[in-house]
Amino acid sequence: MASFDRRPPLGARRRRFVLERPVEQPDGFGGVLRRYVPGPTLWGAIASIGSVVRVSGGRADTLATHRITLRRRPDLTPAMRLSAGPRRFAIRAVTDPDERGRDLVCEVEELVPEANP
Repeated sequence: MASFDRRPPLGARRRRFVLERPVEQPDGFGGVLRRYVPGPTLWGAIASIGSVVRVSGGRADTLATHRITLRRRPDLTPAMRLSAGPRRFAIRAVTDPDERGRDLVCEVEELVPEANP
């Protein structure tokens, strides 16, 4: 019996992503300032899976959601984010789809830059 393998082929993993790690610094008022510093370059496949509505500041925003498949990394967490050129993706969940330790599937939301009036 043939097994069905849902892994994207290596040729589909042609999108270059930069893993951005959060760095927090005290702001002097008891809080912290978070910024993201670029880390390693990763290759992966991206697929659109829909959208989600987030309410922020009394306004509903529709954000695109995607599934990004990467080679397994032991240090990837939802606190990080991925970037591809000018696009930024907030990682919402990281899973190992077949529990073999080969791939990671990241459920992400595309971050839209705030427009300055």
